Amino acid sequence: MKAVLALADGRIFKGKTFGATGETTGEVVFNTAMSGYQEVLTDPSYKGQMVTMTYTQIGNTGINPEDVESNQLYLSGFIVREYLDCYSNYRATMSLDAYLKENGVIGIQGIDTRALTRHLRDKGAQNGIISTIDFDPESLVKKARAIPSMSGLDLASGVSCTAPYHWTEGLWDLISGYPQVDRKNLKYKVVAYDFGIKLNILRCLVSAGCDVTVVPATFPAESALAMNPDGIFLSNGPGDPEPMKDVIENIKKFVGKKPIFGICLGHQLLGLALGGRTVKLKFGNHGSNLPVMDMATRKVEITAQNHGFSVDILSLNKVAGLAHENLNDQTVEGMQHKTLPIFSVQHHPEASPGPHDSHYLFGRFVELMEKEKK
Repeated sequence: MKAVLALADGRIFKGKTFGATGETTGEVVFNTAMSGYQEVLTDPSYKGQMVTMTYTQIGNTGINPEDVESNQLYLSGFIVREYLDCYSNYRATMSLDAYLKENGVIGIQGIDTRALTRHLRDKGAQNGIISTIDFDPESLVKKARAIPSMSGLDLASGVSCTAPYHWTEGLWDLISGYPQVDRKNLKYKVVAYDFGIKLNILRCLVSAGCDVTVVPATFPAESALAMNPDGIFLSNGPGDPEPMKDVIENIKKFVGKKPIFGICLGHQLLGLALGGRTVKLKFGNHGSNLPVMDMATRKVEITAQNHGFSVDILSLNKVAGLAHENLNDQTVEGMQHKTLPIFSVQHHPEASPGPHDSHYLFGRFVELMEKEKK
C-alpha cells in the first residue's frame, strides 16, 4: 500500500507502508544503529517521535519476547529504507510487520533514508506526518506544521508507572535467560524514579547488587526518603525536561542527603535541579556507535545515545564539572558534582542495543553508596 512522509518544511518522501495503516505524526529523528531495532521500538524515550533507521535493511532478525525495553511501543512511526519480511533468528517468534500491526504503529519503507537523514542533519529534527490515506502534499504539510514542538512538552508523565513496585530480574544469562534474584542477596536499597525507564537499566542495577524499588515520576521525595534508601536513581525518558517543574523540585530534596545517579532525561533533570539549564539540540544524538571521552581517564568509550536535549555545563560550573564529552559534537555526556556523591550521564551505559563500554558506571554508583554507608 502506498504511503507518504511529509515534513513540516515541505519536503515529501513517497514509499510503501508496512505495519499499521492510517495517519501518524511526531518529531522525525534518525538512529544510526545497525541492529537492535526491537529495543529502539520499545524504548519509552521515543514517545512522540518517528524514528528513521539509517541502516538499509531492517526486519531480518524478526521479533522475540526477550529483547524488549518496555511492555509496549511508544514511538509514533517507523521509517526504513528496506523492510525484510523474511526473518531468520532462533529466538524470533513473529515478523516486524506483524509486530507493528499488533501495536498500531505505522511504518514506511522504500524511501531514500540517506537523503532524509542528510536533510534532518542539515535542517534539524522537525515534525512530520506519515499517511496511507491522504496523499495531498499541501494537506500533509499543513498537518505536520500543526503538531506541537517537542520543546516544552512533558512526555515522561505519560510513560511512567502509576504505582511503586520491586524489580528483581538481573542481566541476561546465555543458559538461564533473565535470572530472578533473591532480594535477600541484594545489598543496596535503591529508589529508581521512572520517567520512562528501560528494563535493561533495572537489570543492570540488580546485577550490580541493588534492591530496586521503582516509583512513579511524581513520587514524593519525603516518601522515598522514608524508605531509607542507600541511593536515588533517575531514569531516562522522553520529552523536554524543563516543563517538569514538580519533578525538579522533588529532586532538589535528595541533594546532599543521598547518592544520586542519573541517566539521559534523569541527567538533564538533575542538571536543572542543581541550578543549571538545558538546550534543545539541532538533531540530537540517537544510535549505538557514538564516541564519548571520560575526561578523568581520557579514555574513549563507544556509547549508545538517545537524546534531543543537552545540559549546559557552563551553567553549572560552580557545583558540577564535565565528566564525559561527546567527541562528535562536544555536547555534555556526563557531569560530576564537585563535593557530593552525585553524578549522571547523558548516554546509556546499559546499552540495549549498543556496546558495554560504559557499564562500569553502575559499579561507580554502588561504590558511592558503599562509601556513604560506612
